Amino acid sequence: MAERIRVMLTEEEVDTRIKQIGEQISRDYEGRQVHLVCVLKGGSFFMCELAKRITVPVSLDFMSVSSYGSDTKSSGVVKIVKDLDEPLKDKDVIVVEDIVDSGRTLSYLLELLGQRGPKSMRLCTLLDKPERRVVDVKVDYTGFAIPDEFVVGYGLDYDQRYRNLPYIGVVEL
Repeated sequence: MAERIRVMLTEEEVDTRIKQIGEQISRDYEGRQVHLVCVLKGGSFFMCELAKRITVPVSLDFMSVSSYGSDTKSSGVVKIVKDLDEPLKDKDVIVVEDIVDSGRTLSYLLELLGQRGPKSMRLCTLLDKPERRVVDVKVDYTGFAIPDEFVVGYGLDYDQRYRNLPYIGVVEL
């Protein structure tokens, strides 16, 4: 492996921020149940940690979409690899994503899920790259806004590597 990984956000910083987001979601959904929809594979690490920190009842489902392949830039072509197991009708849904980049994938996904009749739908992301946005996507809960660098760790990968890093790192090729 020729690339190096530089630490951008430590494990402690990520953990603290996820706790804060969980507390905010718990306040926002007090007295209700929230249905978390994880965008696989990258979002799984974040969603598991987030769900543990939400104090209202939580249900989970998973969806897999792809727009990267083995490159470091989004291809813009969205492919549904795995659809949801449960209907969204009348549920308070939070789509949980690892990173919002161009917004193409999320825009497509949110439109698709919105057609399934949720009572409400919000977007939660661990990382946001607002300067890369080409499609406007409203992010309701953001862990960190980061610069335009290719990041790995905490579920994010580079060609299926580095997901298990306990921090957010920058790939330096």
